[in-house]
Amino acid sequence: MSSLKLDAPKIPKELPVITLQEGKFEPEDSFHTGIISDCIIDNQSAYKVAFDKVIFRNVTFTRIAMKEIEFTDVIFDRCDLSNVDFTEATIHRTEFRNCKIIGMDLTGSTLRNILFQDCLGDFATFRMANLKQITFHTCSLNNSDFYEATLQKLQFEVCQLEQAQFTGTKLDGIDLSTCEFTSLGVSIEDLRGCIISRGQASVFVSLFGIKLKE
Repeated sequence: MSSLKLDAPKIPKELPVITLQEGKFEPEDSFHTGIISDCIIDNQSAYKVAFDKVIFRNVTFTRIAMKEIEFTDVIFDRCDLSNVDFTEATIHRTEFRNCKIIGMDLTGSTLRNILFQDCLGDFATFRMANLKQITFHTCSLNNSDFYEATLQKLQFEVCQLEQAQFTGTKLDGIDLSTCEFTSLGVSIEDLRGCIISRGQASVFVSLFGIKLKE
């Protein structure tokens, strides 16, 4: 498991059930201390909705555009967040466990102390996001987009990163040595200080049109 120290979500052991009323979320709605499970949240569009000390378990999000959403001390357990629009979100002390986050859009978001564990996140977007104290552990992030993102104390552990986009993102201190990929979108300047394995060296050589002589 991750060697990076993360602040875990601060959630009470006993939680009441939160029942979401039919209808639409309203701007600046807030939900505190409870569990939302075994349901579908569908066709919602609102901004600055906040969730604090909440567990989502086996919840499917469909047709969701909730910009500037806030999650603090939240756990997503076996949820499907594919293609949700969470642009400019603020997310603190949150865990995504065994979730589908395919195409999730977190453009311009701020993430702190986040664990992505065993998630399917192909085509997820973190463009121009600010990520600090983040662990991606055994996640599929093929074709994900970290264009011009700010990465601090971030770990990719045993992840799939085929054709992930890192253009404009400084990878100094980022360890990719346990990840699998044959192609990345990245510049030589961005790679300075990046940690890779010996086996990955040939991948980067080919990326920049250099030929190795046997």
